[in-house]
Amino acid sequence: MILKSLRLGTNDLEKARAFYDATFAALGVAPCAVPAEYPIVLWDLAGFKFLLGPARDGAPATHANGGTIIFEAPSEDAVRAWHAAGLAHGGTCEGQPEPKPQARGAFGAYLRDPDGNKLGIYCGLTIG
Repeated sequence: MILKSLRLGTNDLEKARAFYDATFAALGVAPCAVPAEYPIVLWDLAGFKFLLGPARDGAPATHANGGTIIFEAPSEDAVRAWHAAGLAHGGTCEGQPEPKPQARGAFGAYLRDPDGNKLGIYCGLTIG
C-alpha cells in the first residue's frame, strides 16, 4: 500500500496558504495552484498530495497531540530557509535548525504551522 495524500485541518485557508507557500518555496515546491475560492489548499510534493481544509464536521480544526509530519530537505541551507520562512509566515519554533541527537545527528528543525500542526524537516535523515 502506498500513501498518496495527507490532509490536515485549518481554520484559516489564507494563513495556511501563505505559510505553506513560503515553507515549500524554500524546498523548491511550486505555490498552491488551487483557486482562492475553493475550500481547500493543495500542493503536489513529487506525486504526493498535501492538503489543508476546514474540518468536515464544521467544528474547529485542531492539531494532533503527539503527531509530527516530517519533510525531507536537500540541504542544511534548505532546512534553515524552510524554518525562517515558516517563522515569517505565522509559524512558531519547536526546534531550531541544528544537528538533532534524536535523529542520529541529522540536521533538522521543527515548527508549528498557524493552526498548531507540528512539522519537522531534515537533511540526511535515515529512518529504520
